[in-house]
Amino acid sequence: MKLTEKERSLLRDLKAEEQLCVDKYAKYAADAEDAMLSNLFESIGQTEQHHLDTINLMMAGGVPTLKKGGRKKQAPPTGNRARKNPSQQDGYLCADALSTEKHVSSVYDTSVFEFAQPELRNALNHIQGEEQGHGKQIYDYMSSHGLYNA
Repeated sequence: MKLTEKERSLLRDLKAEEQLCVDKYAKYAADAEDAMLSNLFESIGQTEQHHLDTINLMMAGGVPTLKKGGRKKQAPPTGNRARKNPSQQDGYLCADALSTEKHVSSVYDTSVFEFAQPELRNALNHIQGEEQGHGKQIYDYMSSHGLYNA
């Protein structure tokens, strides 16, 4: 599929954002003290890798196919790393991850309107929805652990 210069530029930006997310979630999964949070970051990181792969496909002129249905939710973790009271570090990781998801979602929101081909717009819109879902997952974790002060 032929891309305009604007579309190529937006995809380069999205690629950089997704690579940052992949790297950040891998680090945060390793740094989280709570096993549940570590698993959440690992799961989100896997989805971010899929987003990065999709952007790379689009940059190469390919058209992504959207899967029907959603991702399976993971069971709560077991083991001695699960914590009821979050650490200050876990609170920081969550706050930063939520801020990242807000930013990345807004970048996708703008990008969706700049693509002419419906298949590419739909793919970007789908990714944006998943980014919003990541934000909700992080918010839910924060809220249930007393880390989100409204």
